[in-house]
Amino acid sequence: MARATKPEAPPGPFSPPADPPRRRRKGVAAAVTVGAVVVAGAVVSVIVVRPFGHSGNSGRATASTVSPPSVATVTQQSLQDQAQVSATLGYADSYTVTGAVKGTITWLPNAGQVISQGQALYRVDNGTPVFLLYGAVPAWRTLSEGLTGADVEQLNHDLVDLGYANSADIAELGWNYFSWETKYALQQLQEHLGLSQTGSLTLGQAVFLPSPIRVTTLSAHLGSPASGAVLAATSTKQVVTIALSAGQESEVAVGDKVSITLPNNQIVPGVVSYVGTVATTSTSGGSPTIPVVVTPSSTNAIRGLDEAPVEVSITTASVNNVLVVPMDALLARPGGGYVVEEVSANNAEHLVPVTLGLFDDASGVVQVSGRGLAAGQRVVVPSS
Repeated sequence: MARATKPEAPPGPFSPPADPPRRRRKGVAAAVTVGAVVVAGAVVSVIVVRPFGHSGNSGRATASTVSPPSVATVTQQSLQDQAQVSATLGYADSYTVTGAVKGTITWLPNAGQVISQGQALYRVDNGTPVFLLYGAVPAWRTLSEGLTGADVEQLNHDLVDLGYANSADIAELGWNYFSWETKYALQQLQEHLGLSQTGSLTLGQAVFLPSPIRVTTLSAHLGSPASGAVLAATSTKQVVTIALSAGQESEVAVGDKVSITLPNNQIVPGVVSYVGTVATTSTSGGSPTIPVVVTPSSTNAIRGLDEAPVEVSITTASVNNVLVVPMDALLARPGGGYVVEEVSANNAEHLVPVTLGLFDDASGVVQVSGRGLAAGQRVVVPSS
């Protein structure tokens, strides 16, 4: 009978059943030797060789009265199977700001600077600002009174958010309509920015992006024409990106809770916010992967980390109120399956066949079930 550290279920009369929900971890081979004396096809005895220092003590598989060197208690608890994967902490989205006005660039932001709605992205000529507004539709025309469209709707929302327009007044006339209310609110914004109060939004005067941005690199420099690529930026939202093995796709779902271990070993909770469906292979080869995005639940611990390698612990399966023993309490049977060596009140030892379930690698324990096995019982484990 051999003690296994993390067994892979062999066939036999006590083999574990089909995999539990989502995943069962595979194990390693048995660690010690099993001997049997066979006479005329009948097994006379089975000797258990203990790997943990019984000096010359061994006994039959059915019972033993030798005091065990070490025991552990069978517990009833919840169990999780977790996978550790490498990932990268970074920012959710990236953008390129392209100039669309005539003139010369006379002011640029610094790399790392955060720019929000209504603030200048860069300035041209005598300091005229090109400013940021929020929206998914890029600027493609001059906006003026009487126009309708999705670009007008996002402008109206921006003017309300900035406090220059009243939501009820805009809604009454139509969110996607450039009304006199829109014109009046835009004039106030233009006055605040030091622009001529035309009440029209000239093409190139504003750049629409979905959120605040964080400047990463400057493509242009002072004195450059105010056209073409001006700067590159990211969103300010930090996320963790995982290149997950395509074979593990079924083990992860949007909404799953995870733990993120930062470079300083601080652990931050997170939630899976996106799971890709198309597998890709890198140019250097390797196994196909899918992109998985995790959103940290707390931003305080990750503030100031721009690009950092992290480890993510993903719970791939869980069970509640099950019997649990240390992994090294398992003994592999010669014909297949596993047993644990239960120790009675008078220190007699009995082999109890068990069926394996979920493994918790981090805690070194495994889910078991077996006839007569109950919480509170003692099982033999190797001496430390």
